[in-house]
Amino acid sequence: MARDRQPILKKCKALGIDPAVMGVNKNTKRNPKPNRRKVSEYGIQLNEKQKLRFIYGILEKQFAHYFELAEKSNGQTGEVLLQLCECRLDNVVFRLGLASTRREARQMVVHNHFTLNGKKVNVPSLQVKVGDVIGVTEKTRGSDKMKAIRETRGAVPVPKWLDMDKDKLEGKVVALPTKEDLDFEVDELLIVEYYSK
Repeated sequence: MARDRQPILKKCKALGIDPAVMGVNKNTKRNPKPNRRKVSEYGIQLNEKQKLRFIYGILEKQFAHYFELAEKSNGQTGEVLLQLCECRLDNVVFRLGLASTRREARQMVVHNHFTLNGKKVNVPSLQVKVGDVIGVTEKTRGSDKMKAIRETRGAVPVPKWLDMDKDKLEGKVVALPTKEDLDFEVDELLIVEYYSK
């Protein structure tokens, strides 16, 4: 299994992402100088694609596959691509507040800490659908992390396309996500243009 071991802050600076999107608290006193190089149109499109890939932790081959699926489906390609990325199981776990970062959510899914519709799952890229219920396994419910999540009810805002029951540590997908539900800025049209060449 391939893993992304790039330094988060360095990559955030290169792609122009706020480190808070990645779950990193940046406590440095000096502000980094912005990159002042002139970037071509292709470079802007590539940067937008790399930014989306980095945020969701998706490798190139899988991201290209998501684009092919989005292109074949009904609806606007860019919006469907964002839906495919947002509906990954590891991202849903993160958005429900059951993990502090997407990377942590991915690791927790791989280590069998979650169930999907009552069955244990360990595939982070699994696509969730409307009506699916994501829960925490019985063994994990007693952990210190899950106790802390129960105590801090409402601390993490859950997007409107998800419904979270903090007492049961269970979340439900009530609708498909839209671009407005994202917790970062992205221009999906640039990504569509990049792959259309």
